[in-house]
Amino acid sequence: MHIPDGFVAPEIYIPSYAVEVLLVSYTFKRFKKSLEEKTIPYLAALSVFSFILMSIMIPIPGGTSIHGMGVASISLLFGPWVSFISISVVLFLQAVLLGEGGITTFPINALSVGFFGSMIAYYSYKLFIKFIKEKITLFLSGFLSTILSVLLIAIVLGIHPVLFIDSSGKPLYFPYGFSVVIPAMIIPHLIVGIIEGVLTNLIVLNLKNKVRNEG
Repeated sequence: MHIPDGFVAPEIYIPSYAVEVLLVSYTFKRFKKSLEEKTIPYLAALSVFSFILMSIMIPIPGGTSIHGMGVASISLLFGPWVSFISISVVLFLQAVLLGEGGITTFPINALSVGFFGSMIAYYSYKLFIKFIKEKITLFLSGFLSTILSVLLIAIVLGIHPVLFIDSSGKPLYFPYGFSVVIPAMIIPHLIVGIIEGVLTNLIVLNLKNKVRNEG
């Protein structure tokens, strides 16, 4: 899901940078309040785990790739705002150090996966836990955060051939429309979503028990 440079128009990524900066500034004010000293090592470990998951990318047709995320676990254990900062740092380091994802497209990746993915994971859990057993709710949280993040990225990419074309009708940036990019991204990520759901279940339940026992 790391969008490379050249795929997104300046009219999209420049406002996205502004939104990313504003959200990061707001989040830093809440960051320390959301953490306890004893949980910081767990956040660091999960952030590294997310870095590793998102570094293992498998290219797919449609101009993107599939990879794990690890977003839901961080969001459910530490809150969506902490998760947003953590994943933003992970994606920034991957773009700068590994060339995975572009510098211009960094805010698209960070907002889609870090912000939107974290919020979906957290609030879907809050909603479903009222009606469904925790293990199933955790699975759905991981699954939905993955699939809906992918869908948002697909929408951002798919709108480019509609909005940004030259005088002859040729796309200036990302060339594939919704009919190609949405199924190309969603279908392979169904497997990723299932794996994310299982991982979220295992990680959250185990760490909750560990922290509870330490307390």
